[in-house]
Parts: sequence; structure tokens; C-alpha cells
Amino acid sequence: MFKNTPFEGTKSEETTIISKGVKIEGKIASSGNIKVDGEVKGDILSQNSVSVGENGQVNGQINADVIEIGGMVSGTVKAKEKVVLGPKGNLNGDIFTKILVVEEGAKFDGHSKMGEESEIGEIK
Repeated sequence: MFKNTPFEGTKSEETTIISKGVKIEGKIASSGNIKVDGEVKGDILSQNSVSVGENGQVNGQINADVIEIGGMVSGTVKAKEKVVLGPKGNLNGDIFTKILVVEEGAKFDGHSKMGEESEIGEIK
């Protein structure tokens, strides 16, 4: 999934938190978890999970093992394992994942492709 990244083989359980009121422009890459409660304009890459809280906003592509969306995301979402759209989640973009969970109240405008990584194409 992350073959061309410096994080291969160094997965971490550390969590980076982008708090409410924080705005970041640019690419974010982490070997650990990322929690977004602020605003990110740019791509997010994680070796673990990315969680977008109810107050979080992401305008860019998200790549991770597991992605949970409770806020607003505009862009393609690629998860090696699972994508969860929470009850207040709003996704405007395409989803590529093995498992997709859409909870009651979630909003999704785009296309989804589910299956093994080999079936949905390499996730970069």
C-alpha cells in the first residue's frame, strides 16, 4: 500500500492530533495514527488509521489502513482495510477499500470500489 514511502515497516501506535481551530495546508504523512478535528487542505498518508472528527474537515486524498469519517471530507479515500462513515460524516469523493461501513445519517456523494487490494488497484 505504501511501497514508496519512508514509513514501510515502521508502523507506530503514536497519535498525531490536529485540534479544532488548527488549519494546515500541505501533505501530512505519519507512521502512526492521525486524528483531525481541525482543517486540512492537502493529502493525508498514515501507516495506521486516520480519524476525521465531527468538527474536522479534509480537502484532499486520505490513504490509511483504517479511515473513520465523522466530519467533512472532499477527496478520494483509500483504505487498506476499512472505511467507516459515521452518522455525521459527509464524504464528497470516491472510496477504495476492503470493508465499507455507512452508518445511518452519513452522507456520501461519489463512487465506491470494494474488495481486496489486488481487486481495487494499488493504493498509493
